[in-house]
Amino acid sequence: MNEAQVARIRNGKGFVAALDQSGGSTPGALARYGLGEGSWSSQKSMFELMHTFRTRIITSPAFTGEHILAAILFERTMERDLDGLGIPDYLWERKQIVPFLKIDRGLADAADGAQLMKPIPDLEALLSFGKARNVFGTKMRSLVLGGNQAGIDAVLDQQFTFAGQILATGLVPIIEPEVDIHAADKAVAEAMVTAGILERLSQVPSSQQVMLKLTIPTEANLYLELISHPRVLRVVALSGGYSRSEANDLLAANNGLIASFSRALTEGLQVSMTDEEFDAALAASIASIYAASTT
Repeated sequence: MNEAQVARIRNGKGFVAALDQSGGSTPGALARYGLGEGSWSSQKSMFELMHTFRTRIITSPAFTGEHILAAILFERTMERDLDGLGIPDYLWERKQIVPFLKIDRGLADAADGAQLMKPIPDLEALLSFGKARNVFGTKMRSLVLGGNQAGIDAVLDQQFTFAGQILATGLVPIIEPEVDIHAADKAVAEAMVTAGILERLSQVPSSQQVMLKLTIPTEANLYLELISHPRVLRVVALSGGYSRSEANDLLAANNGLIASFSRALTEGLQVSMTDEEFDAALAASIASIYAASTT
């Protein structure tokens, strides 16, 4: 494990950029960027457009380790090169940004008020790929739709089972049991998820740590015990469909919680912008999220 990267994640000021849109979320991300479905003729060309968008972000002078600690990227992005370097190495060596690999294959159908991850039959190969490309860790997302104990237990059991496999390879897993921001009992579900995580952290060996990516809580500072837990390297928050302004305001009310925004980070970026306009808009977005993450 790269100890400089460990120290950067543990102690650095900044936030995590989530640029890991994959199959299901890519059309929406491209549409917000100004590229509707008529802009591509196949899934391959759709992913090429998404790669071009991500590359524009990653190579922007606004996208640096001054404000960004880490970036989460999709497998098809991580297998590419930039400026003669694999993208994970480019992020770290040129930008001082720690690379994470999205490993989940999307969500299964809802059951008991939750959506588990679909099976990852090639998990071992995917983790080997990540290590060969010098990624620091992984990210995997589940979705909690409400305060159903059976569903929450199923989500957390699956997440921590995968986390154990990932830790055994020397990578750091980001565990993401997202609570739907539209859940009628959002605060109840968040409290249940928090309690369930605290119970399961005892499964993590004392020499290892996980990261957590959670919904910005209704009850400010709900995650303080998680943030200070010895088995937790860092706790980050997803924007979950909130606008950037609303997500920043909610995040700033939580001590020690930093952003890992996707949609909120890229809000307002347009394919029609000049490079100067694009870089200025991205810089403003990054600055506002950094401020909310360091309040």
